[in-house]
Amino acid sequence: MSRLRVLIFGASGFVGSSVREALAADPRVANLSCPPRARHDLVTGSVAALTALIRQSGPDVVVNCTGRLTGTALDLLEANTVATVRLVDAVTAAAPGARLVRLGSASEYGPVAHGTSVGEDHPCAPVGEYGTTHLAATRLLQLATAAGLVDGVTLRVFNPIGPGLHRDNLLGRAAVLIRDALAGAAGQVLLGPLSAYRDFVDVRDVASAVVAAATRTERGSGVVNVGSGQAVTAREAVRRLAGAAGYSGAIVEQGSGPARSVGVDWIRADIARAEAVLGWVPTHTMAESVKQVWAALDGTGQ
Repeated sequence: MSRLRVLIFGASGFVGSSVREALAADPRVANLSCPPRARHDLVTGSVAALTALIRQSGPDVVVNCTGRLTGTALDLLEANTVATVRLVDAVTAAAPGARLVRLGSASEYGPVAHGTSVGEDHPCAPVGEYGTTHLAATRLLQLATAAGLVDGVTLRVFNPIGPGLHRDNLLGRAAVLIRDALAGAAGQVLLGPLSAYRDFVDVRDVASAVVAAATRTERGSGVVNVGSGQAVTAREAVRRLAGAAGYSGAIVEQGSGPARSVGVDWIRADIARAEAVLGWVPTHTMAESVKQVWAALDGTGQ
């Protein structure tokens, strides 16, 4: 494979920053361009401007690490679906046939039978706007790929964790609350229900999956799960985080969880396709990951 020119959107975000570091360190990448949102916003910018940017960059691979977890249905539609459509149109015009790698979500699956590992061919029935908008983006990218406009890859990322995790995510929010409790600002940590099982995957493993998808010589990767292949309760994940922080106080569960995952009590990735197609397997343990979440917040290192 000749060395690649890669264009990445969202390179300053939680996942995007790890992806940027991993791509920059890979000898197969000759040039890495990371336009900031101030240069082009995938939500508000025009297709014409995006096309011009892509034409100027001349990429072999375009990676989209942008997206939105919360907001109105319109917010989610614009950030997760419409942004993908704009990218497809712009890549088709400026770099026809180039690989387009986007980060999808396990929320595209919706409810899964307890104890099963969900594969990419499992029927998708998302329970909220978040998963629905990601699924729509996945389907549209599949159609564009089938038409030969781009070489589309959707990495269905399960629950990414690691340093810099935003408080819109469970462990990111829990870390902030634990820090506040340790500082005496609160006598306990209040969170929503923690009984659901989730597949937590280290953000560094997500980044290595993106590198594998971007540099794969064969075309047609399609949809690929990116998870740890293990499921633990959110309660266990928070308990491990509290242990890493040295917090032994009360953790109280009340209220309801985020709308994007209500009704999904179990999810675990079948990652066999990722290994078969991309040669990728996760290498970081959950114990490592939660320590990284806390160390980054606590300022003790990453």
